[in-house]
Amino acid sequence: MRTIKIIKTNNLNNRIYQDSLKIRKIVFVKEQNVPIDLEIDNNEEIYTHYVGYDNEIPVVTARSLRTSDNSGWHIQRVATLKEYRHKGLGKQLLDYIEQQAKMNNITYLELSAQDQAQPFYLKLGYEVTSKQFLDAGIKHHNMKKTIN
Repeated sequence: MRTIKIIKTNNLNNRIYQDSLKIRKIVFVKEQNVPIDLEIDNNEEIYTHYVGYDNEIPVVTARSLRTSDNSGWHIQRVATLKEYRHKGLGKQLLDYIEQQAKMNNITYLELSAQDQAQPFYLKLGYEVTSKQFLDAGIKHHNMKKTIN
């Protein structure tokens, strides 16, 4: 399994954020036909953005935000470029986010998973916590993982 270098940022004026957007536009907008105004929202600046690099090539991304109760992180926009999928890179990214969460005394992670991605999250210890719903026309379920 390849190992990626993961960098996080809260700054929208740098290469890391731009690399995150590049991956999201390819995966969500181009591949999945999510409207650009839904993919890139007005909340970009309040999230921490993560990008995983394979030999300086941005290949996987996600973003997180502290939950309203301050004890969890809500993860969104988890995306891996098609040619890098099924290589364990998404797992590396989510493991990194989980490690960062533990260092910040976070007790749980939550996310809204596309139904086709549910098996991936189940393997990582997430549990389904909601009924199915549509987001950007794609079937989702909320999922949660207790940590610490």
